[in-house]
Amino acid sequence: MFSPRPSGLPCDMALSDLHHNNRSLTTLSEINVTPLVDVMLVLLVIFMITAPLLQTGIRVTLPKTKTVEAQPPPTRAIIITVDQQGNIYLGTAGRMGHDPIPVDDLPALLTERLSQFSDKRVFVRGDGETPYRIIAYVLSLCRSAGASVNLVTEPLK
Repeated sequence: MFSPRPSGLPCDMALSDLHHNNRSLTTLSEINVTPLVDVMLVLLVIFMITAPLLQTGIRVTLPKTKTVEAQPPPTRAIIITVDQQGNIYLGTAGRMGHDPIPVDDLPALLTERLSQFSDKRVFVRGDGETPYRIIAYVLSLCRSAGASVNLVTEPLK
């Protein structure tokens, strides 16, 4: 049996819910953006603090050259860093290893990493104060592992 009244409530009670104090209920169609702005500002501060930490690597003073062909490394590039003391660090564009690796382990580690990439380019970041013989030795180890070597420098200002 069909009943025009809502589930057993008297008709007057149902109407009184709709017209409380002679006002009709309306839906709120505006979005409160204050909490959204608060969350976005917190996220912005978090990213501003963490972004430099993610980009940090081993500090080296790159040699300056007059003609520099600006090439951003691919997102999955292999980067070898040689610091002023001759310590060697192996990493990728997004993550740099913070522990030095023994020079004798470089060819095996590099061959293993190169097998994971289709692009066989390796970027070598050598400190400007590192003796040339160390950089030349690292370059020869990279070439013996089958890598195409690129030296990273800064433009002369």
